[in-house]
Amino acid sequence: MKVDVAKVPVFVLCGGLGTRLREETEVRPKPMVPIGDHPILWHIMRSYSHHGFKTFILCLGYKAEVIKSYFLNYPTMNSDFTVELNTNSITVHKIEHGLDWTVTLADTGALTMTGARVARAATKYLGDAEHFAVTYGDGVTDANLADEFQFHLEKGKVATILGVNPPSRFGDLNWKMARSSNLRKSRIYRIIGLMVVIFSSTATSSTKCVLGKEPPVKLARDRELNICKHHGFWYAMDTQRDREYLDKLWKSGKAPWNVV
Repeated sequence: MKVDVAKVPVFVLCGGLGTRLREETEVRPKPMVPIGDHPILWHIMRSYSHHGFKTFILCLGYKAEVIKSYFLNYPTMNSDFTVELNTNSITVHKIEHGLDWTVTLADTGALTMTGARVARAATKYLGDAEHFAVTYGDGVTDANLADEFQFHLEKGKVATILGVNPPSRFGDLNWKMARSSNLRKSRIYRIIGLMVVIFSSTATSSTKCVLGKEPPVKLARDRELNICKHHGFWYAMDTQRDREYLDKLWKSGKAPWNVV
């Protein structure tokens, strides 16, 4: 099956409160916390774009206006432009940022659970897409996301999760136990924080569910869940220490997730 990945919507969860990173999230949502000169959200989207994904739907909540302002002003803040003050018209002379993304900003509620965020945004913006991707707005990886998508298509099941070996503080899916619906601290495959998930559009989420819990367990029990194993780099920004670590990697020029 040949699918144009540029048209596959990537839903990015951007609405959480980020309470464990309060030093940064008092004034901005977690996905807008900078790594180097760009918010971590930019890094995530750039990784997807490098692998051919160009269509993004951002599921906003807490301090949604910060993310809206960032993308609304992105062309002018990253290019030369002229303002005609008497008409308030703006001419961008040469778009220099080099990005060809289509970004939809969907306000999904300040305190909405993750499953509800995707469900609400998908109701409006999924359209007739046969597949879509979902990821959190706080983790970076060097995984080949195009290869994961092809893996998903070849397996022909409802959903695919990118499985990584995470630090033990995160919840994991024990693949051997998944069909009996047990989530446990197994340190096998992480599904709670990274969750690069590619669903077929037949998958639906209750507006009250937590996306990283009920859906993967049910899909695994129904034998409709793939795990695409990744043994490379992945890291989530949950604390200030995490942010400093990722920032140091980026500024060193050796960030594993950096693409050129």
